[in-house]
Amino acid sequence: MKKGLLVLAIIVLAGYIFQPTQGQASSQLDKINKELAEVRKEMSAATHNRNQADKDKESVLAMKDQTAKSVTEIVSQINEVGTQLNTVQSQIDAKEAQARQAGADLEAAEERIKTQDKLLQSRIRLMYTNGIVSYLDVLLSASSFSDFLDRMDSLSSILGQDRDILDGRKVDKVLVAEKKQEVEQSLAEVKTMYGKLADYKALLKDKEQQKEVMVQKYKSQADDLDEISEEQEELLIQLAKKVSDLEAKKKTIKVYYNPGGKLGMPLQASWRLSSPFGYRTHPIYGVRRLHTGMDMAVPKGTPIYAAESGVVLVAQWSNGYGNCVIIDHGGGLWTVYGHIRDGGIMVKEGQSVKRGDKIAEVGSTGDSTGNHLHFEVRLNQKAVNPAPYLK
Repeated sequence: MKKGLLVLAIIVLAGYIFQPTQGQASSQLDKINKELAEVRKEMSAATHNRNQADKDKESVLAMKDQTAKSVTEIVSQINEVGTQLNTVQSQIDAKEAQARQAGADLEAAEERIKTQDKLLQSRIRLMYTNGIVSYLDVLLSASSFSDFLDRMDSLSSILGQDRDILDGRKVDKVLVAEKKQEVEQSLAEVKTMYGKLADYKALLKDKEQQKEVMVQKYKSQADDLDEISEEQEELLIQLAKKVSDLEAKKKTIKVYYNPGGKLGMPLQASWRLSSPFGYRTHPIYGVRRLHTGMDMAVPKGTPIYAAESGVVLVAQWSNGYGNCVIIDHGGGLWTVYGHIRDGGIMVKEGQSVKRGDKIAEVGSTGDSTGNHLHFEVRLNQKAVNPAPYLK
């Protein structure tokens, strides 16, 4: 039992820096430990913030990827709007060309009407100057049959010309009305198309802005989270340096426990010495060997107190000791508290305790025949009689 406990304590001791616990050194140690606790708390918060920032960044990047798909859809819509815009522009160009052609046709028709009006006016003036002569008089005044036929051909030609002029004028008048209507309709359609063109341009601009906003939004968020992560990483480095400095400072405190001093009583309740320090026949194994401590019989659950200030070296199950606590008091002095009840350990390994702090409760775990505290004092890892330290 003694060998197993010693090995356990030595292994755990290698993981801690044990400090003196009396007077000013104990106060300094407490202050440093408090600072260390605060720094480690800050480190925990910084780690949490960094991890949260990284996690949030993953979410933002996932949303950015999803947004990229939306942007692709928007780009597709932009291309579609651009195609529609080009189509409308082509339609406008065609309508404007049609309107220009209709205008040219209208001008030509109006010009022909003007020419026809001039010819008609000329014919009227001629008839007014020569007087109104009937076509029958012209024919009857022929000198011969041959002259009659010539006059008939001439009259037919004149009448045909007059009829052509009148028919052409009538057609051109209708054409002018149609072309005017066509030009007006084309201009109205062009006006409507220009409105549609403006709508498509506005839509195109809106889609472009929408795309930029979506991309920039998540890019900005990702950049901000990168900054947070980097800041927390830098803070962790600074805090780690602070921990290192504080640990180094702890190592400089070298005050030792005075072996001539007195330890506090680990039990405040009345107790009975059921087995002193020294050789005896083991009550369970029946062999004679050194009993490395003193057994203090009390009821189960009786509070156990630290005999002196120090740092908890062991706070766990340890074979024959059952649930066990070992406290290092500096100067090579340890105290051991064995057979603690299940769930009765109140401290943790590495924890600083003060003299008189409650550290556990009495039980009968491990190699025990009844409820009691097995109390040991070890000097330089060797068990010594606890009695002189308690008197």
